[in-house]
Amino acid sequence: MRTVFSGLVAAAFMFTAAIAAAPAQADDLETIKAAGEIKVAMTGQYPPFNFVNDKNEVVGFDAAIGMAIAERIGVKGSVVTTAWDGIIAGLLANKFDTIVGSMTITPEREKAVDFVGPYYHAGRGVFVSEASTVKTLDELKGKTLGVTLGETHEKWARAQGGWEIRTYKGLPELFLELKAGRVDAIVVDNIPVAVAVKETGEKIRQLDTPGIEGGSVAIGIAIRKNNPELKAAMQKALDDMMADGSYEKIAMEWVGRDIR
Repeated sequence: MRTVFSGLVAAAFMFTAAIAAAPAQADDLETIKAAGEIKVAMTGQYPPFNFVNDKNEVVGFDAAIGMAIAERIGVKGSVVTTAWDGIIAGLLANKFDTIVGSMTITPEREKAVDFVGPYYHAGRGVFVSEASTVKTLDELKGKTLGVTLGETHEKWARAQGGWEIRTYKGLPELFLELKAGRVDAIVVDNIPVAVAVKETGEKIRQLDTPGIEGGSVAIGIAIRKNNPELKAAMQKALDDMMADGSYEKIAMEWVGRDIR
């Protein structure tokens, strides 16, 4: 469940304005078809959605969805890894064609990009080590929280105030910092944490946070604005996957349940 802050969005607006002033261009779908390839961006640091395996391949739910959409629109899919805090700027600079990287759909972001989907739903969770005596958010006041740089969770944590915030590149680092005791809690999507606990036995637990902002959010696939043909083609591919069972098969393989 991820976001990009105001500075990057402002840059996106400037880039979009420049495009608006330029002569009309072909829909990105035409360019992608001509190249025979769609470049799909993600960080590669967000298991089980996207991560690097022992063969140095980027795999996971996001990667599988991106490659399946590419196949259905008749082109090859290739993964591009990039830092999360610059991923929208990279899209607008034509470094890749789409972002399938577990990006939360927000009104702020919709001003800069268009979205296909949502392709799954997730929720915010606050996690502590099993040995921690903390049971509520209030008990975390004055303590240290770990978040991924640029995610909606960082923005939420800073808006609450009352605790020290440390930022990291992704979930693996957050787990290590929590285990080492360098942070008292981490704020992340609940789905990847649940998968990690099941698969690796991570000794962490989720705080009971009823009504927390971001408890359920829609996750979308970002593309550049003013590309109705690409958006329609990708949305049809996604809809068809959900209808014919392909989506559920991918979700079960990487997440262990249907998360649409």
